[in-house]
Amino acid sequence: MTREPRGPNEKLGTVLALAGISNAGLARRVNDLGAQRGLTLRYDKTSVARWVSKGMVPQGAAPHLIAAAIGSKLGRPVPLHEIGLADADPAPEVGLAFPRDIGQAVRSATELYRLDLAGRRGGGGIWQSLAGSFAVSAYATPASRWLITPADPSVAREPKDAEGSVGLDGLPQRVGHSDVTKLREAAEDARRWDSKYGGGDWRSSMVPECLRVDAAPLLLGSYSDEVGRSLFGATAELTRLAGWMAFDTGQQEAAQRYYIQALRLSRAAADVPLGGYVLASMSLQATYRGFADEGVDLAQAAVERNRGLATARTMSFFRLVEARAQAKAGDGPACGAALKSAEGWLERSRSGDPDPSWLDFYSHERFAADAAECYRDLRLPRQVRRFTEQALARPTEEFVRSHGLRLVVSAVAELESGNLDAACAAGARAVEVANRISSARTTEYVRDLMHRLEAYRDEPRVAELRERARPLLMAPA
Repeated sequence: MTREPRGPNEKLGTVLALAGISNAGLARRVNDLGAQRGLTLRYDKTSVARWVSKGMVPQGAAPHLIAAAIGSKLGRPVPLHEIGLADADPAPEVGLAFPRDIGQAVRSATELYRLDLAGRRGGGGIWQSLAGSFAVSAYATPASRWLITPADPSVAREPKDAEGSVGLDGLPQRVGHSDVTKLREAAEDARRWDSKYGGGDWRSSMVPECLRVDAAPLLLGSYSDEVGRSLFGATAELTRLAGWMAFDTGQQEAAQRYYIQALRLSRAAADVPLGGYVLASMSLQATYRGFADEGVDLAQAAVERNRGLATARTMSFFRLVEARAQAKAGDGPACGAALKSAEGWLERSRSGDPDPSWLDFYSHERFAADAAECYRDLRLPRQVRRFTEQALARPTEEFVRSHGLRLVVSAVAELESGNLDAACAAGARAVEVANRISSARTTEYVRDLMHRLEAYRDEPRVAELRERARPLLMAPA
């Protein structure tokens, strides 16, 4: 459906010319973005001409998809008012701000939590509208502000400032350490479910609800500086985890907003290692989305700010994330240096070190698994095989998704070494894992493997593997 014409939309025409997108090109991009979210759209160059020359405003998700399509070409977010569609159905750019003021930071985070639940109940809601709107440039301001000021001077919230629920005594809720403990326990449970069943598992998807129902009222309550720091830290962990789960299920635009708010909350918590962990998550997403140089910058920011603060194992992980980005950028020497540093830090770590609980997944096997992916990106199959063998040496039911990803990497290495039988064997094991978890990333890894095997499609063992992978290949991208 389209609203009544209102005169030429000169803003849209100007931005299209600036981006170098033709009417047909924009229509195709909008249709493709809609398809990614299960929408069947049939816009063509005539539709776009009407939007520009007659000022017609398409309804539903289309205005936001138009902004996302143009923003993807320009490499930055494009607000609706810039393209003359500000009066379309509202989809606020919530979650992208990194406020300097702590009160505004609380409002920014709680608005995001509320909006996400509305989206889930509405069949996709805001995330469906923002399809494809990930822009790595949105990380620039949050990263620089965190680097300049990694901690707020005070986060105490007086009763007169509280906006949360009211207790039986009629006074605003006073937050205590027991409230924070519940949030940390929720984060620990969610991390376990995510590792074992993937970010799309229904138990993992309860994290956004926990943020809305439990964390948001606490953030809006009253608390001392000490309790507030702890509260912001626990909420930052949950928010980063919500971002990681969104990333794992392919909701990149949602993940980006969660990560930005998690970084802001970690600053309020004065938890520099946690902030570094969020930056590392941002780096992995940027690298995954094809922005390897920005991924290097984000990982190096985590490393530099945490020198002398984080534990050896934490520093090792940050350097490992940098290596992933360097490998994707094709810089072998820089990747090798980062891997060597990561391994050195890991060797210096000890069981008695005060490592943060959110790093409990990181082990020598995880280091080997990521090193294997680095060498895969650098097209060095012998190194991939060596590190993959180390990574698969001790499979565990606790990290099922990671095990599946490692098997796919192993299959690719075997294929590139000319060992088709071994590649199909590892691929079959990977498919078995992917079929029992809910992870868009794992599915994408399997699809990439099957694409690489296309040259051998007539081989019976490849045909058998393709049949096993059919449910994954047929699933929506």
